[in-house]
Amino acid sequence: MDYRTIVTVIRSQEDGNRVMNAITPFARANESHVIAVHAETSALAYMPVAGVGAAAYDEAIIEANKERMDELQTWFNGHCEKEGISHEFRGFENFMGDSAMSAITSAFACDLVVTQQSDPSTPGDSADDIEALLFETGRPLLLIPYTCTDEIKFNKVVIAWKDSKEAARAVFDALPILMSASFVEILVIDGEDDAEKSAIMNAAEIAAALDRHKIKVEIRNEQSGSVPVSAAIENRLSDFGADLLVMGAYSRPRIAERIFGGVTSTIMQTMVTPTFLSH
Repeated sequence: MDYRTIVTVIRSQEDGNRVMNAITPFARANESHVIAVHAETSALAYMPVAGVGAAAYDEAIIEANKERMDELQTWFNGHCEKEGISHEFRGFENFMGDSAMSAITSAFACDLVVTQQSDPSTPGDSADDIEALLFETGRPLLLIPYTCTDEIKFNKVVIAWKDSKEAARAVFDALPILMSASFVEILVIDGEDDAEKSAIMNAAEIAAALDRHKIKVEIRNEQSGSVPVSAAIENRLSDFGADLLVMGAYSRPRIAERIFGGVTSTIMQTMVTPTFLSH
């Protein structure tokens, strides 16, 4: 399996550079078709409430949005042509100018979605929009940290494993990356034994499956102790010098996320390592 069709969400040239640095090497190697999706706020969002004396909306804002769209398209096309990558730019307008939400339809017909992690310092850059792209499309998502400044390579990969359909889907969705990695570690945090097998035996099963794809892995079993599971995962990524985290994405009711948090949402907010997620 290769990533023949990749959808990338680009909000600006700054995050676009990070995203394209991540996908250009394997897009070129796999002869992928890369679809960039960008959205600007539609004119309807600037129109005043109907009424006597209502002022006309500012045409300059609409024109600036159009210019930004055109500049991004020119930059993206130029990058892909220079790298010899098949490409396509899809520009949208919606009420919120939300590129992630606009990409959902395109994502239904792709192998992989790539975008940058939400940046809390950027107005309107909402984590909820990225989560919608992950949980509503059924496609794997490669999330690039907004702190990334260097060229991204996926040589050392950590799989956050638990015996679940989400983790299993993430592993097999990530096969093209895992097969090209130099080191792969299966990390089990607070593994729980079931009636049939121990947690380590369950990890050994997925290790054996990867071995049949000629992917050599090591299994590491850790206890989170006094720290959250998300922190235990991030600590191991740092100690291992990982280039990529592969994990299942688990959804919880929104109210529960707000009160208790969750490993998936926490990782998506605090990550400093590129993260491959499947739901």
